[in-house]
Formats: sequence, structure tokens, C-alpha cells
Amino acid sequence: MSVLPPATRGWLTGPGLARLWSAARGRLERNGVRSAGSLRLTAVSAQERTDLSLLLGRPLTGTAVTVRLDALDEHLRSSAAGLGLRQVLEELGPPLVDRRAVREENAAERQRVWASLAASLDASPLAGLEWAHQWSDALRRTGVPKGVTPEAAVRTLQQAVQVLGALLDPYRTGTRGRGELAASATGSAHGLDDGTWLSRLVQRGIALAHDTHLPGDAAGRRALWRLVSVTPDEVSSTVLTYGLRPLGEDWRARALRERADHRAETHLTSRDLLDLRLHLPAGSVVHICENPRVVEAAADAGCSRPLVCTSGSAATVVLTLLDALASTGCRFAYHGDFDWPGIALANRITRRYGARPWRMGADDYEHLVSRSQAEGIPQLPLAGQPVSAVWDAGLAPAMAALGVALHEEATLDLLVDDLSGPP
Repeated sequence: MSVLPPATRGWLTGPGLARLWSAARGRLERNGVRSAGSLRLTAVSAQERTDLSLLLGRPLTGTAVTVRLDALDEHLRSSAAGLGLRQVLEELGPPLVDRRAVREENAAERQRVWASLAASLDASPLAGLEWAHQWSDALRRTGVPKGVTPEAAVRTLQQAVQVLGALLDPYRTGTRGRGELAASATGSAHGLDDGTWLSRLVQRGIALAHDTHLPGDAAGRRALWRLVSVTPDEVSSTVLTYGLRPLGEDWRARALRERADHRAETHLTSRDLLDLRLHLPAGSVVHICENPRVVEAAADAGCSRPLVCTSGSAATVVLTLLDALASTGCRFAYHGDFDWPGIALANRITRRYGARPWRMGADDYEHLVSRSQAEGIPQLPLAGQPVSAVWDAGLAPAMAALGVALHEEATLDLLVDDLSGPP
């Protein structure tokens, strides 16, 4: 509840004093919330000069005014306000923040965090190791991520030291799952998942210990874990395929050929791709689609041409498969959605693999829009920022002009026809 009389509050909150209160608030928050020092207002208006003269009890002239904060504090206490400068500012606005104290407290908290890390390292098997010293220095330079409390930072750094000490124990044998390792250190099987700060800390330590670069992609991170005999989750992420007939007599190649003969789709995991050596017949063209419905329709129709589905944005496991196929000389044809995210993904695949467009030109788009209009199919409006297609400069303008988004289902019959020819 305000202790300022209503008339006094009304006058103090007038436009003639607004700049004074803003400047005074900033100065007090910077100098320990003390009414000390002075501030200067320039380009003072006539209204400001009148109100400041009344407040300070002296006539002011000119367009610049210097205000001593201790004098302002005394004038306020002896005025109708009856409060000092700090109390008046908090009556007129939010509580003042002692920014100097906050900085000092933050500095002390940071010091506690890094002192805790040093103590953890000294008490661990990592004590005295050069790479561990480099790791600690690197962490100090990068600092604690925004939003992580000092308590959480201390706990996470201690967990990182614990995990690295266990992983780099020279007497340790055998492999461990990443989820198992995470559960033992954090209580959660997801504690070392990609994207967590703990995972980044541990990976940085592994990279330094093995004198290698910190990887920037999921495949590289999995390889880094394997350096310390940790198996990441390589079975939950899959790539959807159809009609792959690799050469060779190992059981995986035979299984893929058998599924292709039975017109059955196959989900390959990252673990499958570690051991599977895909060698398709020379010059094979592998079609790539974006939506699983295309694979389903191809299987239902008994199509014979090989097909790989990105299932949206093409996860690492998808790119791993395509990389493997490309390395053996396979060529690619790509089709995706006619919307801006679909064009962006198509650009990515086209640039990476030199894939040719598969019914993805401006003429194809315009034909499909006309067909859907003629058939009375409800049309989905095109939304978002336009994306130019690297394979057809006319596609983005055509899409922008018609303003219709088309998913692959709109092209399904044509795609199935294309996939029905000889492999």
C-alpha cells in the first residue's frame, strides 16, 4: 500500500520528473543503492525545468541541470513526500536492485563453482593429468550455461568428473551402454543424452584425453563415445527403406534381398548400418521420398525400384545410409513436399548427393495444383518464408504465385508409377 499522499504521488509521476527518476534509479542501482554522487540532465524542457525547480527549491535556468543525489534525498524527506530518495523511487516503481552486490554475489558464486570443480578433480583419478587441466581451463573460459544455477553447476561438474574418471580408468574393461552409465552417475538413463550440458562436458573431456577434435554431428559424437567403450543408443532411430537389394552373401544382405522380394519395407537402425556393407548393383538409382506414405503405397503396389524415406527432416541415420549408398556409386532421385520446409530439405539432399529432382519442377507443381482444383480437393495455403530451389529457379516463384502447399500424397499415383518400372 502506498504511503505517498495521492496529490503528491500525482505530481511526482508527472512527465516533468520522469527523466529524473529514471536517471536516479540507474545511479542508485549502480552505486550500492546510496544517495551519493550527482547526475546531469541535458536538453531539459521548459516543463522539466519548472518541476525540477519546485522539487529542488531553487530556480533553474538553461538546458542542462546537475542534481546532487544527497541534496535531492534531503529535499524529498522535508517535502510533502516525507520519504528519502530510495523510498520514493520504490514507491514510484519496482524495488531497487543493488547491482554492485549482485555482481559481487555472482562472482563469489562462480568462484565457489570452480573451486568445487578443482576439489573434485584433485580427489579423482584425473588429478595431475595434463588434459584434465586443459579441460578445467576450457570450462572456466566458456562458463556455466545461462539458466543453470550454481548448485546445479556444482552437481553437474562433479558428475562429469565422476563419469570421466570411470571412463578413463586404465584398468576398466568391457563396454557399457550410455544409458547405464548415465543412470549410475545421475540417477537418470537420459542424463548423458545429446544436448545436455553434462554430455557436452564429458565429450569435451574424452576428446581432450584422446587428442581429437570435438565432433559437431551425431555420427561423430557416437564415434567419440566408442573411443571409451561406451555404446550410445543405436537402435531407436531408424531409416525406412524399401526394395534394397545389396550384393553379397552375408545374412544382412540376404535378408534385405528377401524382404525386397516379398515387397516388404525395412527399418534399418544405426546399429545395422555399422555392420552392413551396402553394395547395390553398379549404377543403381535410389529414389528418395520425404513421407512414409510413399513407401507404404510402393509396397502395396509391389513396386520394384529401391526407395529410401527421410521421414521429414532426414535424421543422422538417414544421412548415414545415403552416405553409404553414395560411396558405392549409387545415384539418387529426390521428391518431397511442395512447401517451404520441403524445398529446404530437397536443397539439402540435392547439394549433398547431387540428387536429380523427381517430379519436383515448377511444371510438376503447377500441374498438381490444377489437378487438385479440378478434382475439388481442399487446398492447403502455403505459409512461411519462400525458399529458392537449387534445381529449378522457377519453382519458388510459381509456388509463391499460387500460394498452395502440396504434400507428397498429392503426387502419390505418379510416384508409384515411376517406382513400378524395372529396378
